[in-house]
Amino acid sequence: MQLGKLGVWCFLDGAAASATAAAAKRIESLGYSALWIPETVGRDPFVHASWLLANTRTLVVATGIANIYNREPGVTLAAQKTLAEQSGDRFLLGLGVSHRPLVEGVRGLQYGPPASTMRTYLEKMAQAPYVGAGREIEPKTVIAALGPQMLKVARTPCDGAHPYFSSPAHTRAAREILGPGKMLCVEQKILLETDAGKARRSARAVAQTYINLPNYRNNWLRMGLTEADFQDGGSDEFIDTTFAWGDLDAIKERLQQHFDAGASHVCVQPVNPSGRIDEIDWNVLEKLAGWSPGT
Repeated sequence: MQLGKLGVWCFLDGAAASATAAAAKRIESLGYSALWIPETVGRDPFVHASWLLANTRTLVVATGIANIYNREPGVTLAAQKTLAEQSGDRFLLGLGVSHRPLVEGVRGLQYGPPASTMRTYLEKMAQAPYVGAGREIEPKTVIAALGPQMLKVARTPCDGAHPYFSSPAHTRAAREILGPGKMLCVEQKILLETDAGKARRSARAVAQTYINLPNYRNNWLRMGLTEADFQDGGSDEFIDTTFAWGDLDAIKERLQQHFDAGASHVCVQPVNPSGRIDEIDWNVLEKLAGWSPGT
């Protein structure tokens, strides 16, 4: 797998299949190395990944993340191996435990202790039989890891971590726990808007999807934010810590901070100035295309 430095993370579930293929091709043509897609209550991420991989030539398609509660470990391994073989090893599996309100409240399943549940899941994946074509391929796996215990899991039975909605300071702490050599694929929300009021309003509209989810909230507290920062849509400090907004130079500076802190890959989530998470801001992706750390 050739995973470059810069990728794109975006929601595509609301778009028609033809539109998602066109988006993937456009992201590939702009020179981004990977497209990260989530799993919520929309498309099956593995079926969607197969479609996107079939419509591209060099782009890595990654799940950010596939929920381990939605399928048993052997099924996940089979999907991972199948996609790796079909695409010439262009599929990167990102797994996560999601959040208790989503697993129990939406899915009606029992939520277990995050770190031990993930470790057991990865162990069962490693033990599952697979005799299909491409069984000799060893595709990569990263896990959604924010806290120290999950980052320790990312250090041992898999290939690295995929932190979401964090900061360069968190990236530095994550790298210290992971040690050298492990993949550290960081998501960063970016917003090309120089007016502080407009930028923060758009960012707050996006943040509302996440601000009450416990795993994110606990991580923000570990990062030094307080409960007061989560009130009224999020304080200015909360927004400025977790979003990269401003002109193109300001966005590049934030991305460079992640790489300086130890990120091996950053996937940017282009926030539309309208605040809608289902509308890609192609303007910022086009202007950022071709950038690499140190340039």
